[in-house]
Amino acid sequence: MTRMANDRDDKKVRLVHWLQYAGFRAAEAGLRVLPIGGIVRLGRFLGWCAFWIAGPYRRLAQTNLRIAFSGEWTEAQIRATAIEHFATLGGNLLAGFKLPLMPESEILKRVTSEGIEHVRAADRERRNILYAVCHLSCWELLTQVPTLYVFGRTPGSIFQPLSNPLLNKLVLRRRQKLGYHLFDRSEGFSGPMKFVREGGCLGVLVDQHAGDHGVWCPFFGRLASTTPLAALLARRGNALLLPIIIQNDGIGHWKLKVLPAVADQNDGKTETIEQVTANLNKVVESVIKEKPADWFWVHNRWKTPNPNFLINGYRRGVTLPINMTSGQLKPFEVLVRSPNWLGDACMALPAIRALKMGRPDIRVTVFGPDKLENLWSSLPEVDAYIGKVAREGLLKASKRIRKSKIEYDVGILFTNSTRSTLEFWLAGIPRLVGHRGYLRSRLLNQVCPESPNGMRPLHHTEKYLEIITHAGAVVHNALEFKETNSQTEGQGGGSRHLRLGLCAGAEYGPAKRWPIERYAEAANKISERLRPKQSEWFLFGAPGETAMGENLSSRLKIPHQNRIGKTSLSELISELQTCDLLLTNDTGTMHLAAALGVRTVSIFGSTEPSLTGPVGNKHRILRHHVPCSPCFKRECPFGHYDCMVGMSVDQVTEAVVAVIA
Repeated sequence: MTRMANDRDDKKVRLVHWLQYAGFRAAEAGLRVLPIGGIVRLGRFLGWCAFWIAGPYRRLAQTNLRIAFSGEWTEAQIRATAIEHFATLGGNLLAGFKLPLMPESEILKRVTSEGIEHVRAADRERRNILYAVCHLSCWELLTQVPTLYVFGRTPGSIFQPLSNPLLNKLVLRRRQKLGYHLFDRSEGFSGPMKFVREGGCLGVLVDQHAGDHGVWCPFFGRLASTTPLAALLARRGNALLLPIIIQNDGIGHWKLKVLPAVADQNDGKTETIEQVTANLNKVVESVIKEKPADWFWVHNRWKTPNPNFLINGYRRGVTLPINMTSGQLKPFEVLVRSPNWLGDACMALPAIRALKMGRPDIRVTVFGPDKLENLWSSLPEVDAYIGKVAREGLLKASKRIRKSKIEYDVGILFTNSTRSTLEFWLAGIPRLVGHRGYLRSRLLNQVCPESPNGMRPLHHTEKYLEIITHAGAVVHNALEFKETNSQTEGQGGGSRHLRLGLCAGAEYGPAKRWPIERYAEAANKISERLRPKQSEWFLFGAPGETAMGENLSSRLKIPHQNRIGKTSLSELISELQTCDLLLTNDTGTMHLAAALGVRTVSIFGSTEPSLTGPVGNKHRILRHHVPCSPCFKRECPFGHYDCMVGMSVDQVTEAVVAVIA
């Protein structure tokens, strides 16, 4: 039964191929009787119609034009060029079908040439030649007039076979009739290499997206994956790399231009294959700018890799032309949805650091609650912040993103909610990346796989890094923190007095709070134990914890400053940086201190330090295990908080003194 079904499928495929072939030959029969000028005009009209009908291609062309000419052209210029491009493309497409039916002598009457002296010079010097071919104007014309640029050599090209074997055979037969030596791309490049070395004249397309195997180098100032094949074959074949292009020169008329060699290994230069490829992109840019409507704008030249759009890990990496810096690149725009809580946001900082290291052109904008703006704005890896007010509506939030007037390439979600995903989706961000989350997987373009069952649960920091790693980041340096100035000064037993932070609150709920009276007793004992070195305590906490702060302050018998409810987030960051240590519950302030490189001693009860503990090896975690811990409750369901009250003052005192020592 399976064999019979396969036979039926094969017959259907053959029938489709035959119908396609028959339709093509019938169209050719009609084109035979029409003059080339009329065919180009018909094609231009059909291309103009296609602009209004083919919405996805129209949007792609306009997006590409914005990338290429951002800051130079108005929207009116972009639209006008896109319309002319569709008309030009239609005219040249129909002309490409007509040209193989015309005698070469008739075609030559419609083509002028320029720059042929570069080919003649190569002939006089007996140099091999490799042509870099671009998708400009009617590039199919190059296959019909080899006598214009191939002198006494065998022309050749690398081709991608057509899926229809009948049409493929027709195309091969016609090109071989003109003397072309054709190389199937799937058969490797040893044949083309030998062909060039033996004096053949090979053409290689150089302006297409090259996928994961290309060199990432600027094209109109934006990084694009570019094939190194032309530079590689020219170098190994000891050949001059000559760009060759076709330009429109009136209705049914064209100009063939050969440009000066891009690189010549015999001229004393030591440019790498990657540098030659980057230089070739600059040449292609210059010829496109001469007649922008002639180039193939409906090709996704700046395609974002999937999944590894962070490109520093690619084998060939990034190469910039000489005298160009990464700051001159057009930015790759990424919008990151921040977690809503301070502690969670701090645990996402290493992921942002890894993200920023992922490619030299990246520009990171963070979107999140207004209350976290000072945190994210203080991070050098964050270029901009978009804040949203509490309980802001979904449509208002997405409108706030659109108001930035930045066309984001990627949105990364550190939250798991469907709502936050909809905010990005409604803002029109083309690629959304994150964990599957709740009911939102269909909105994501790139779902980061969860860790396999049976593995240990991931720390929140690791979960955020998992998303960035899935996008291609290398994270080995992301967890490294610089020491604060106070730490550096305090090392080695210097005379400066100690600055100790204390965070006795926890917005999450009482299940995470060690008793106030114990904090006071521990702080008093710690200061006594640290003598003769002087110490001063700084009390930190949220605006809603001012009463608690006054209670704690009244119990302390040591020098201290009560800063609870009196600092903005930026002030908290500034003051934490001066501390030698922070004694704290499991709080956002704990994570902030860890992110700033401040040592911490943290008391855990209802939560799990392996999931939300401070990151790094300079921290001490204190925990009194009870059977019901961790419960992740805001309040103890039994009312007696054994996991917290089981931690003694002496245990906390000894831990802090040991870390300070």
